[in-house]
Amino acid sequence: MYLQAKNQDMVEVITLEALFDPCQETITGRFHAGEEQQDPQTFAKKELHFPSGETLPACWTNPDYRKH
Repeated sequence: MYLQAKNQDMVEVITLEALFDPCQETITGRFHAGEEQQDPQTFAKKELHFPSGETLPACWTNPDYRKH
């Protein structure tokens, strides 16, 4: 799965389980740029969004999303 970072670069998500877990604030991914595969690094979920510009769903980012 690919998401977009605030700097407009595409990020390939490596840890999908962490992306879907609302208790995890970060995911492991790599920038998708250039011809060579980039090294994995940690990204804060709050700094990522879908390529369409939509934010991540609350059930992925907020453990208390059902209370709101």
